[in-house]
Amino acid sequence: MNQNLFKWKHYESEIIMLCTRWYLKYPLSYRNVVDMMAERGLDISHTTIMRWVHQYSPTIEERTKRHLRATNDSWRVDETYVKVKGKWTYLYRAVDSNGDTIEFYFSKTRDKASAKQFGSSP
Repeated sequence: MNQNLFKWKHYESEIIMLCTRWYLKYPLSYRNVVDMMAERGLDISHTTIMRWVHQYSPTIEERTKRHLRATNDSWRVDETYVKVKGKWTYLYRAVDSNGDTIEFYFSKTRDKASAKQFGSSP
């Protein structure tokens, strides 16, 4: 990240980006992130983290977008039965029209409702 983005900030850029990334990547509230930072000896307000997320998330999205695999709108769900660590399990895959896997899901049982729910996620 460009250091000019963090000019005049009270905290180091690594702390700002860590808090922002945790909030965006994991199902955490601002107060959860505050608690996690408090465990590391930092006293940060939840409103400060909220401001960081609002300010830096567009930049993070812009810079990570080019690294994500491009997919088209056409995809199908593929189901197969595979052995994983010596146990048979069902593998559901969302596959685009180029044959690339978009997402996958393992299930112990063959369940039509789970397959449909998985199929609506990508």
